[in-house]
Amino acid sequence: MIARAYTVAFQGVEAKLIEVQCSLAPGIPAFNMVGLPDKAVSESKERVRAAITAMGLALPAKRITINLSPADLLKEGSHFDLPIAMSLLAAMDIIPKEEAARHVFLGELSLDGTLVPVVGALPAAMAAAEADFGLICPKNCGPEAAWVGGAVQVIAPNSMLELVNHFNGRKVLSASEPGEVHTEVSTRDLRDVKGQEKAKRAMEIAAAGRHHFFMIGEPGAGKSMLAARLPGILPPLDPAEALETSMIHSLAGLLKEGGISRTRPFRTPHHTASMAAIVGGGRNAKPGEISLAHNGVLFLDEFPEFARAVLETLRQPIETGDVVVARANAHVRYPCKFMLLAAANPCRCGFLTDPERACARVPLCGDEYLARISGPLMDRFDIKIEIPPVAVSDLSQPPATEGSADIAFRVAQAREIQRERFADHKGISTNSDAEGALLETIAEPTTEGRKLLGDMAQHFRMSARAYHRILRVCRTIADLEGERIVQRHHIAESVSYRFYRESASGRAKLG
Repeated sequence: MIARAYTVAFQGVEAKLIEVQCSLAPGIPAFNMVGLPDKAVSESKERVRAAITAMGLALPAKRITINLSPADLLKEGSHFDLPIAMSLLAAMDIIPKEEAARHVFLGELSLDGTLVPVVGALPAAMAAAEADFGLICPKNCGPEAAWVGGAVQVIAPNSMLELVNHFNGRKVLSASEPGEVHTEVSTRDLRDVKGQEKAKRAMEIAAAGRHHFFMIGEPGAGKSMLAARLPGILPPLDPAEALETSMIHSLAGLLKEGGISRTRPFRTPHHTASMAAIVGGGRNAKPGEISLAHNGVLFLDEFPEFARAVLETLRQPIETGDVVVARANAHVRYPCKFMLLAAANPCRCGFLTDPERACARVPLCGDEYLARISGPLMDRFDIKIEIPPVAVSDLSQPPATEGSADIAFRVAQAREIQRERFADHKGISTNSDAEGALLETIAEPTTEGRKLLGDMAQHFRMSARAYHRILRVCRTIADLEGERIVQRHHIAESVSYRFYRESASGRAKLG
């Protein structure tokens, strides 16, 4: 007779249900495993054997066959230990077969039968809820999985012996409770930044509409300082965003003590990061930095120093909001709707615009340095500004009266306006997501505004992408001011954020 238990295999953030079948047949004693297991799964039979022995049981002198169905899907990870063990115990009549067949199991076994935490408990709980199954996972994973709610009962034993006693009614375990909600409060305030009023305004607009933001300026001008204070003005994640973001972080093993964070991710990879680290990939097609920044911010400091191939891979995810990691046997999709924040020096030495400190290769050094960033990638930034150096006299001035809390309040109000505006549009939450007829409707300017935009587009030979990005930004500016109609001055301000200095000659480029 066949005993069955269930587990999951991860493909991106999707958890696919796997049926673990166990057969005990007469013949020469053996323990075989089929169904395309990887090395970690193949080795689980030794951990299962040792864990069952630690419980005082012995494997039957029969031919044991474990089949992982569907057989053509690669099975990866140590979390297959527990479902294999439970299907075997059900076949041995140690636990009721019907109980094993009503649960999704997830967990690695130590040799003494203790359950070791694994990644992916939250996506596994979602899959169990869809299949109307219960979930069994290690104790430390229970608070994370319990966030799915009443749709699935989560039992989190400390050891396999506890689980066997639970199924046999000797000591029934209670369901796990959700972990804590973490909300980190940023201690860095924009009030600390002296001067740079235009940059603060541009950052407020970028935060309100989730617009991609590019800063260029001399070393020490305050680019990194401004970027570090961006999290302090972003609104917290709503429940749906928090759950979606936590599923990705669960697969990466980043959730702390089973808690879910309401703080938007802020990822800052080093410029030596590989393509797989940024966009995802590797042996198991793990999520990259762009996916870990989903619903948050990806800050790329020293932007031109990143490998050209790495930067170019950002172009499609910026537009689509997801990334597909292609493998020979599968295509793994991860969501990556992030706000790209980039900072760069104007040239390699950094002092292109300062005639007293610039190198002898001005202006060629600046042209060559920024040429590492392709035109199509630069065109995808909604806001591009120059960060001028701060005068020494400004450093002695008292702090600004307006801090991050004041700006965060306006950003939250603008986000709420957008939430109500796009309530009936699935997949759209901010102005940066709007396109096509919807964008034309919500960002319809006045007659004067449309004339100004047309004149600027013709004079600077804007691309269609740049034209629409200006419309998105001016819609956000209007939302910050509580205006229903896009006015001429909104368009003028939006267009001004497309300029950045190109060389020491003072030329400015509109992108």
